[in-house]
Amino acid sequence: MKPLNGGICAVDGIRAWGVRDGRNGLAIILAEEEGCAAAVYTRNRIIAAPLIVTRRHLETQKGRIKGIVVNSGNANAYTGKRGIEDAERICDLLAERLGCSGSEILVASTGIIGRPLQMDLITEQIEKVLPLLRSESRASERVASAIMTTDTYPKEYAVETDQGLRVGGVAKGSGMIAPDMGTMLAFITTDAKLPPETMHECLKRSVDESFNMIVVDGDTSTNDMAVLISTGERECREETFQEALDTVSIELAKMIARDGEGATKLIEVTTTGAKTRSDAKRVTKTIITSPLVKTAVFGGDPNWGRIIAAAGRSKAEINPERITLQLSDNKKDAVIIENGRAERATDEAASIMKSETVKIHIDLGIGRESATGWGCDLSYDYVRINAEYTT
Repeated sequence: MKPLNGGICAVDGIRAWGVRDGRNGLAIILAEEEGCAAAVYTRNRIIAAPLIVTRRHLETQKGRIKGIVVNSGNANAYTGKRGIEDAERICDLLAERLGCSGSEILVASTGIIGRPLQMDLITEQIEKVLPLLRSESRASERVASAIMTTDTYPKEYAVETDQGLRVGGVAKGSGMIAPDMGTMLAFITTDAKLPPETMHECLKRSVDESFNMIVVDGDTSTNDMAVLISTGERECREETFQEALDTVSIELAKMIARDGEGATKLIEVTTTGAKTRSDAKRVTKTIITSPLVKTAVFGGDPNWGRIIAAAGRSKAEINPERITLQLSDNKKDAVIIENGRAERATDEAASIMKSETVKIHIDLGIGRESATGWGCDLSYDYVRINAEYTT
């Protein structure tokens, strides 16, 4: 499997473009022929209007769609009946230009919660984007840039398998990020020919291993959505597609974690030796979420007690006498605890904690299950960015 340039447009048959007006962006992604789509949504009990409309359209069309419209700067969340009507109107606006039904269009939004959409601006942006739709790398870049909010850089990735199958994606996300897909959007394209039900199952599995394994601040948003669109041009095995999809999803998830609001470092946590997969995930997520671990990483402080304490409160089965804890930064390793015996934090451990990527490996020593997740440090800038978000 090899990485490709082009993001979502690395897949033949996908046209896209995006624009920005200040903090308000809009992007359109279309499948030239009728596409097949699947989506996974936030688990927040307060669900934004575009998610409600997108779910309804996918059910109505049994996964057969033309494309998706995405706006940034306004979440269209907690906006009541008007929010639903505006989301439907966005779909209708594009459908009218394409000569299809509004239910063949999906919609996504990200931004500030509780404010009605500026429909005049969105209408204007749709008209601006339509004649610019392209099937080239630059189009994917424009989409990735248009959907950003507090992101500091656009996020896109694509791969091609040895059999020629392609998967490409773009994503946004920087703050309000936690397991269960916190304020993030991901749009993934492929030429895999698979039934909608199979695509949905593959997407759910992939999200569980990628976007649901990242944490920036522990908050879960109202608007999280991952959408998979297939042109259906290439026969493939489900296993081959799953591997390619997982690769793209994990790379996008890591970009989101690295670009956490105010972040200066990427944290990767791997838990091994757990009794169950669920326990491995609990330990990994609890360590990544811990403000004390995150601030220690920011300060370059090898305070391993915070890592152990986080693992201990994860509700996973743990035997303190079997734990091994190791820090690394891709160049050097430092074993902090070995089979329950704590070593003194070394200069090497302190050096690792100052690196741009800090890897924490905790082996529980009581089973065979494992899990990996990603997060970032917690800096002064995180507070500043979120204190000033709407002002």
